[in-house]
Order: sequence, then structure tokens, then C-alpha cells
Amino acid sequence: MTLPNPAAPPGPSIFRNWLSLIGLVVVVGAFFSFVLLLLLDLSSSGGNPYVGILAYLILPLVLVIGLVLVGLGLVIARFQIARAGGGPFPPLILDFSRPRARRTLVLFVSGSLFFLLFAAVASYRSYHFSESVQFCGQACHTVMHPEFTTYRHSPHARVACSECHIGSGAAWYVKAKISGLYQVYAVLFNKFERPLKTPVKSLRPAQETCEQCHWPQKFSGDLDRVYPHFLSDKSNTPFTVRLSLKVGGSDLTRGPVGGIHWHMNVGNWIEYIARDELRQVIPWVRVVDQQGVVTEFQTPDFKPDPGRDVVRRMDCMDCHNRPAHIFQTADEAVNMALSLGLLDATLPFVKKTAVEALTRPYATKEEALQKIATAMHGQYRQDPRYRRTIDEVQKIYLNNFFPEMQTSWKVHPDNLGHLYFPGCFRCHDGEHKTADGKQEIRASDCTTCHVILAQGAGEQLRQLNPQGLAFEHPAGDVGAMQCHECHTGGGQ
Repeated sequence: MTLPNPAAPPGPSIFRNWLSLIGLVVVVGAFFSFVLLLLLDLSSSGGNPYVGILAYLILPLVLVIGLVLVGLGLVIARFQIARAGGGPFPPLILDFSRPRARRTLVLFVSGSLFFLLFAAVASYRSYHFSESVQFCGQACHTVMHPEFTTYRHSPHARVACSECHIGSGAAWYVKAKISGLYQVYAVLFNKFERPLKTPVKSLRPAQETCEQCHWPQKFSGDLDRVYPHFLSDKSNTPFTVRLSLKVGGSDLTRGPVGGIHWHMNVGNWIEYIARDELRQVIPWVRVVDQQGVVTEFQTPDFKPDPGRDVVRRMDCMDCHNRPAHIFQTADEAVNMALSLGLLDATLPFVKKTAVEALTRPYATKEEALQKIATAMHGQYRQDPRYRRTIDEVQKIYLNNFFPEMQTSWKVHPDNLGHLYFPGCFRCHDGEHKTADGKQEIRASDCTTCHVILAQGAGEQLRQLNPQGLAFEHPAGDVGAMQCHECHTGGGQ
């Protein structure tokens, strides 16, 4: 009897290598982790930036690394087998008449489609997550905490960060992401600036962002505004000013041209040169009116410097430069809390005490909260209302002061108005004149851009005067001083 020949041992296989097996384990682990985090993210009521970073940024990268390991292992194994004399590999033959070949094809096509679906979902979610408010404000917690906190209390709290900082279009999206690479590096290696520098020089022009929602041709007319103020005396004497702001417009087809919005670039083209990074010192201005007449104004000490001077066209952001990240001054925040009854105005010297507690230098948020409580307790420990006072002053601090980032209103000038910063007076100071001295930019006074309808307290505020009142400063005659020269925001 003839015994059958023993089966030949299986030949070498490129699939039998540790590198490809490790890569396969990485791929499977990354895929299931992504599915789990995707389900968690979709089922949660609020977005979590760290879940998003893992699911849409890190895990897809890990999956690609796993696939690269699988492919690299196959290539290395093939060369090793060939070098060991394994002979040439047989050609690939697709014989669909064989059941095994058909099953392999079905598995391959199904797996490919599933992987493409996974890649599509990951790409889509990654794109939108990287533009989300949670990613911008919370992923880099320490760096963006001041901006994220003030953003949530701003008039633009329902507008996504990317709407202003990126806008629509692929070109600006790519530019923002490339710029973001350095920001990631700065955060990882603690290279970011404290405080963050403003204004943002790479910000998209306002015509391509702000004006997608705000209508530049709109005629706003006059707006009624009330500004509460409290003196720093024992009785916290109230002094309120009610103004009619002359906002106006710049499009003759929709209303009279004039008012604050005369500066809108609908009809007039305004350019300027700023000599500092914060754009607070403006020695030169050029105006092109609707008839094409060009007029240049400059301060007496202005000397052109072609290597230094950059001519910038005025837009919305030159006045509304803090539309979504508003750091209130200590004086402004305490005034508002007193006017709303959140701070008790009957507590003696509460305005003065609160502002002083807020403006002392602190190294950390925890130190600030502790010392604010100590200061307020020392002042009002005999009064049962002091606990609520401490809570409110601490709340003001948390919303507007960020010692770890060295950030408060002091480092971010607000150009809307002129009470705490030069604002309008950067140009409307009576110093900007033409070379022949015959024309000048009108110096602002209390009637240029607004009319005082009422001022004072109690019965005085009910006696409106449509013709306007002369401003009566509660401290008496202050001469020709500009508001910001005295009102620093640290208490008056």
C-alpha cells in the first residue's frame, strides 16, 4: 500500500509579521474608540472640547498611523521573504468563479465602503468641531479663558467665533488653520503672550464679516441711552446721564447724511496712520468725500516716515473694536451693579470699597477672591448685607479680571466712545488740521455726537429737555480736560 505524500508545509506569508499585527490592533482600537466617543458627543447636551479633540483630531490620526504600520509591515515582510530565497510571488489572479474569491471581494468592498464612511464622518465632524465655540474658547483653557468669558456676556454671544475670525470661503479657512499651527505650538510649549496682543492684525476686513449681518446703509437716526454713575463718597451719590446719541447714517438715499455713522465707508473713504500697535495715537488722516475731494489732516508734530507708516482704511472695527470681548472697567461694572440693585447703594462707601478691592494687583484668581472677601468683610463685618456684597464683587472680578493672563480693561482699549479711553478724541481733538491750516477735524464736545436730555438723579431725570442741556460735571468745572484724562476706569 502506497502512503500519500505528506502535505507540503505552508510557504512564507507577508501577512505574518509583528509590525502589521501591531498596526491592525491600533486601527481596530482607534476605530472603536472613535465610534464610542462619537456616540457620547452626539448624545451629550453640551459640546465637550476635549471629547472633540480626541474623537475628531487625535483618533483619526492614530488610525492613519495604524494603517501606515500595516502597510509598512507588509512591505518589509515581502523584502525579507525575497531576500531569504522565497522566490518570486505569484501573480494576482482574480477568479470570481471560486467562492472564496467572491467572499474576499465582498469583504474587501464592504470594508472599503465602511472605512470611507468613517473617514467622511470624521472629516465632517473635524471640520465643524475645529470651528466650534467650544474648541476656540475651551480647548486652550488658560490662553482663551478671558476672551471666552467676556464673549459669553457680549452682544455677539450667539455668533460663532469663526464667523468673525474666519468668515466664509476656503481661502480664509486654510489661512486660519495654518496660523493655528503656531498657536498650537505656543500653547503646548508655553510660548504664548500674556496678555494676548490686540488688535488682531490678520483679522478679515469688516466688510467681509460684520457686514454679512449688519447693514452698512442702514439709517439709525438718534438713539436714547441712559448711563448710570455713582460717586465715590460715603452715600454713593447717584449721577445719571440720559443721552440722545446722534448715530445717523451715511447713505443719502435712506436718510440724512451725518452723525456718528457718517464715518461708514458707504459714502466716505477714510484712511489713517497709527503710530502705536493699539492704534491709539493717530497723527494723520485722509478723507475722500462722495464728490472725490481728497483732504489730508495731520497733527503739528507729524513727520512722514515711509519705512514705518502704514496707511489703514477705516472700517467698523476702528470704533467697535471690542464687539465680542468686552472687558468692563471696575468703575463701569460697579456702577451697573449698583444701578441694578445687585450691590446695595445704602452701604456706606460701597462704590469706593468695591472698586479699590477690584483694582488691587493679584497674582492668581484664587488670591483675588480671598483678598476681596477679606477687604469687604473688614469694611462691613457688622452689617448682615456684607455676604451678598462680597459675592457680587467677586462675580464682577471673575467676569472681567484674569491675573494669570495679565488681562483686564487696562490692556484692551475700547474705542467706542471716549469716557475711559481716547476713542473719538484720537482724531476729534482739535489738533488735526490741513497743511494750510484752513480746515480741521472738528473737536468733539458734549453736543457733537449726542444731546444731553437729562442728568442728575431723582426728579431731575424726569425733566427731559429735547433741545439739550449743558453738561454739569458732579465735581464742578473741570475746564477743557478730556474725559479719559481723569476717568481711568479705576474709580472716580
